[in-house]
Amino acid sequence: MLGTVFRTGSPIWIDLGSPDTERAAAFYGAVFGWEFVSAGPEGGGYGFFQKNGGTVAGLGPLTEHGASPAWMTYFRTGDARATARAVTHAGGTVRTAPMSMGEATLAQFTDPQGAQFAVLQSGRGLQRASEEDALVWVELHAGDPEAAIGFYRGLFGWRDQEMQAPGMTYRVLSIKDGDQQEGSFGGVAPLRDDREDARWVPYFAVADADAIVTAVGGNGGTVLMPAANIPGVGRIAWLADPGQAVFAVLRPDPRQP
Repeated sequence: MLGTVFRTGSPIWIDLGSPDTERAAAFYGAVFGWEFVSAGPEGGGYGFFQKNGGTVAGLGPLTEHGASPAWMTYFRTGDARATARAVTHAGGTVRTAPMSMGEATLAQFTDPQGAQFAVLQSGRGLQRASEEDALVWVELHAGDPEAAIGFYRGLFGWRDQEMQAPGMTYRVLSIKDGDQQEGSFGGVAPLRDDREDARWVPYFAVADADAIVTAVGGNGGTVLMPAANIPGVGRIAWLADPGQAVFAVLRPDPRQP
């Protein structure tokens, strides 16, 4: 279960890169009730989405040449520089070399199949997770799921477990330590077609997926997949914000532990 006690390989942070942070803040405020809090003049336009006084995500302007609006998932590492070397050795690309940000060190990468991700060397991260209007799951879409899992296992020691989902084999990911079910935080799914890009997609827990779909459409976003029931999982929908950054929502099945 994704939480706020961070161990090696667990999602520790997410943020949105947007060409129009003011519009993005208004959109997510309308959809999830998030409040945007600026990091101040020294933050370069970066700030934090908060809900009920706790940080649920970050938001900042696009800084990389040619970058498209997107959500970025950060995984905890004990040594960002060692992770950067491992990424290169395994065929990935270092997009942002490890850099210090106060007491933390971060780096951004692209995996061998083109999915972008990041790491954060820090003991602190998101303050709210696996609760309403907060991150609950991260999902990798890859052309070769087995190769993708092998790449990330080399970085973080992740475990995976196959499960059958409608029309495909889904792989549930968990951190290397502790109970596998308790340590699960995300999954890997095959690309739906050759036109789809490999990427990590964040899922936010919601009380009413259909109401979120309506709110997205009413505030300039796009409904990529209408709300649908997934047996044993819950009701999910795929969406995009006004900048076309993709995210998903999940109303968890109350029968699941």
